[in-house]
Amino acid sequence: MKQNHHSSQKQTGVFSRREFLTTSGLALLGLAVHGCGTAPSSAHAEPIIDIHQHVGYNGRPDDVLLAHQRVLGATTTILLPAGRPVNSASTHEGVSNGLQAKCLGNEACYQFARAHPKEFLFGANEVPDVAGATQEIEKYLKLGAVIVAEQKFGVECDSPEMQKIYALAQAYHVPILMHWQVKMYNYGFERFYKMLEKYPRVNFLGHAQTWWAKVDKNYKDDAANLYPKGPITPGGLTERYLSDYPNMFADLSAGSGLNALTRDESFTPGFLERHRDKLVYGSDCSDLAGRGEKCQGAQTIVAVRRLAPSRKIERKLLYGNAKKLFRLA
Repeated sequence: MKQNHHSSQKQTGVFSRREFLTTSGLALLGLAVHGCGTAPSSAHAEPIIDIHQHVGYNGRPDDVLLAHQRVLGATTTILLPAGRPVNSASTHEGVSNGLQAKCLGNEACYQFARAHPKEFLFGANEVPDVAGATQEIEKYLKLGAVIVAEQKFGVECDSPEMQKIYALAQAYHVPILMHWQVKMYNYGFERFYKMLEKYPRVNFLGHAQTWWAKVDKNYKDDAANLYPKGPITPGGLTERYLSDYPNMFADLSAGSGLNALTRDESFTPGFLERHRDKLVYGSDCSDLAGRGEKCQGAQTIVAVRRLAPSRKIERKLLYGNAKKLFRLA
């Protein structure tokens, strides 16, 4: 599905491109003088690594993405591509093309990162069961991709096709980010420990609705309740994976990550303390604002800063863990 990500069309409920670029320029100036919720003293006062963004996300233009990340305060952003558009069972007959969000593929992410090398890195991706999937991923790994992501397809997590991708990630020493969503993406979450044990030198990042719902020991898989509210009982499968497997990490991005941080704020500081070396910040937001209530990524930064039990842990989540995981200088 080819998207014209250079269009200047408005998006419903958010600024137009022109309004955003004007506002963001003023916002960056204001950040340098006064600070804001996502940057204490200036847009680049403290480095933030955003490990989860997309090119063409819901039609967002490239220049707006660039300005969005700068307003957000992200000093390094990793762009995660979609696989090629195909109609197959693994893409739900095309529903999950473009990561179900009009996101663009490998070449678009690679070219954007090449154009802005001081601020952006890129990943590599492909629909796992199409012909030549590993060759396509390897092409971009050779060009410098730092992650295989975002794996968001209707396949068994321990299928032969996925295991070929795990083996490739192992050979290139890059992480894999998996979108876990019951009955939709990456089937077999309860069996995934077998893959963690079989590929101990591959670092896996958990992400999305089922991953974050299962921090709660009492959560039962429910495709109609992907964003559960209320108290969390520690000891869910997600926590056990993080505790028991050195190669399991978590991506705090998206509404699912933000919901997990904020639904039970008596739980969150302890969770962040227990898994302080395993959690990394991502935004995964398609808005044009880059700050405030319109921006989910900005809200996640605010939540981390408010709920982290110490300044040291806050910096791990927003910067240090990703720097180590991705071996960034």
